Amino acid sequence: MRILEGRATVEDVDAVVAELAAIGDENGCTVQAFDARYLVGREQLDRAVELADRAIDRGENVARDRGVEILLYAAGRRQIDDALAMGVEAGEQDVAVLVDDVDAEDGAAADADAEASDAEIEAREADAAAAVREVLELDERPTVGVERADEALVREFFDVTEAELAATDAELADIVLERVALLNVEK
Repeated sequence: MRILEGRATVEDVDAVVAELAAIGDENGCTVQAFDARYLVGREQLDRAVELADRAIDRGENVARDRGVEILLYAAGRRQIDDALAMGVEAGEQDVAVLVDDVDAEDGAAADADAEASDAEIEAREADAAAAVREVLELDERPTVGVERADEALVREFFDVTEAELAATDAELADIVLERVALLNVEK
């Protein structure tokens, strides 16, 4: 999995989403863009991918599209419309784009030559990442992490109250990761 980070200007959200989907289809990858202000760290996306893949494998997924299922988990939401708030919007913004080969989890490990399979996966992800950088004209600077997230926005989106923060020694990122994991329980 790759996470591309940077500042981008999105003029037409629907057109960008369609272009990213086409890049994904062309390269056998899932490509999902996020408003980076909502992301407290790479772990949030790692966990979202893991849980989305598990839900898909079990036939328990909410969305038909893997990228949307990943978005649901990253947002800790069951409703697609609610989770879309975490996607990109029109205008200039910090973005994070997840690029993950569809076969990466399986690793095409069933192949006799696993190294070639890993190389193929790496090449597809690299090609998709290059195309995403071009489409979004990313300036490629760090955007993901608790120190870069909009704390007030994250707290509001994930409904993290002062009382909750005061009742635990957990950090905001830990609480968000808990919300991501709890989506499975709430299904």
